[in-house]
Amino acid sequence: MLRPVALLLLLLSPLHALAVETMRIAMGDSQGQVRVSGKRLSFASDSEDARFSPLDQDSAVVRRRGSRLELNGAPVMGTAVRFRAGVDARDAGVPGSSPLRAGDMQVRGDVVVRLYKDGLQLINVIPLEDYLAAVLGSEMPVSFPPEALKAQAVAARTYALQKKLETYGSPFHMGSSVLHQVYGGVNREDPRSLAAVEATRGEVLTYELAPIEAYFHASCGGRTESGQDALQRNLPYLQAVDCPCGSLPASRWSATVSDAELQAALGQSTEGFHVTSRTATERVNRVATAGGLSLDGAALRRKLGYTKLKSLEFDVERSGGTWHFNGRGYGHGAGFCQWGAKALADEGLTYRDILLHYYPGTELQQLY
Repeated sequence: MLRPVALLLLLLSPLHALAVETMRIAMGDSQGQVRVSGKRLSFASDSEDARFSPLDQDSAVVRRRGSRLELNGAPVMGTAVRFRAGVDARDAGVPGSSPLRAGDMQVRGDVVVRLYKDGLQLINVIPLEDYLAAVLGSEMPVSFPPEALKAQAVAARTYALQKKLETYGSPFHMGSSVLHQVYGGVNREDPRSLAAVEATRGEVLTYELAPIEAYFHASCGGRTESGQDALQRNLPYLQAVDCPCGSLPASRWSATVSDAELQAALGQSTEGFHVTSRTATERVNRVATAGGLSLDGAALRRKLGYTKLKSLEFDVERSGGTWHFNGRGYGHGAGFCQWGAKALADEGLTYRDILLHYYPGTELQQLY
């Protein structure tokens, strides 16, 4: 049953009237100069109630000069400058709806350029629902069934709001890479992702009336992993559950690693390399060598590369000077399984059913 979460709405909504929920997404860093471009460009200080001034041109160059900023060669007050493009007919003339280009990304909303370390940092301030449309097109194949896309939209919205609460008051809430949620900007929008976001507008998953840490991954290989074993997050709604993705070809993978590669990852000889313990779902917990090294599985995966060692559910054997890994799943395995969601949607389950399967004990609520 959907119901409002008034307290969270009060905490999360910007203070100015008629505002929409926004996210601050770190787009990347620049050494000392960045170009921002967009139709009818304007600029302001980095605040929600700032008054924008037109630039009378469609591009601007921001440079760092010591501890100060310059905009088109003129000094700028403060440590950050915020840009906005003109209106776009698609959004009925809402300021900031027309895309901006900064660095190698084209995005909706505003772009902030701020002093950061020895260079500059780019931050996209974007309405949450616009952000989600691009995340959905980046994180899940848009060819997946509509109910799977809707489930992903709710999971991504919940994850974003939980991160916003966790980082409230910080210069940005999340990055744009796999370390948080992959966000590719305007180029990742698609009519099907837009439809899934709109169909679930404002819906979030909660546990005890707070947005959950809605972790998700590509494929679990047949059974999800507990939050404790996958992420060291002992959360009641991140439990191991059965999943239909195990029978899908997308869940199977193999990789070959040379002795030299493995030795570089371990920092010592590969002699006697073997798995010493596994979790309850048969994922690798620790590995060891004859030289006395003991390493947890997550560290091994990080050292060898997440695209090579796609998951920790694997068997490994040596042949000649090569190690052969055969595994199932892709990702950490906790929470929502994207390929499993596709399979469940193909079986006729709704997005609500899918979400409650992967996040047991949670509630689906209408936040706004």
